[in-house]
Amino acid sequence: MIENNHIPSKTQGRDAGFSLLELMVVVVIMSILALVIVPRVIDRPDQARAARVQTDLSVLKSAVELYRLDNFRYPTTEQGLAALVERPSQPPVPENYASKGYIDRVPRDPWGRAYQYLQPGIHDSFDIFSLGADGREGGSGSDADLGTWQVE
Repeated sequence: MIENNHIPSKTQGRDAGFSLLELMVVVVIMSILALVIVPRVIDRPDQARAARVQTDLSVLKSAVELYRLDNFRYPTTEQGLAALVERPSQPPVPENYASKGYIDRVPRDPWGRAYQYLQPGIHDSFDIFSLGADGREGGSGSDADLGTWQVE
């Protein structure tokens, strides 16, 4: 019986792997994709924080309006948003305060700070707002102030 010794041809050796050119093309394509996709993914946390602020502001605004319906006035700036959780002891003390309060707890903004409350407000009868990522008035982008005057 004759054995068939297999001798690799010259073309078979070249097809066994990727050339440097092919690898470079793949790296360039992946870099282009990263340049397009990464900025979109990075912006998502800021968008999520802004959406959470909008939701919190809607809840707080509704609770303040309910407080007003029961007590014929808004909480004062001094009483603040804490008046929505516990009956204020500072004057004017509400006479028709809801037995369980108006919300369970006052949320903090996505950056861990308390929401600000002004009555009378600059934009409306009252303003509830977050100072944004930087914690200072003004700013743009993620540092911008977000308030009830922007809630639909």
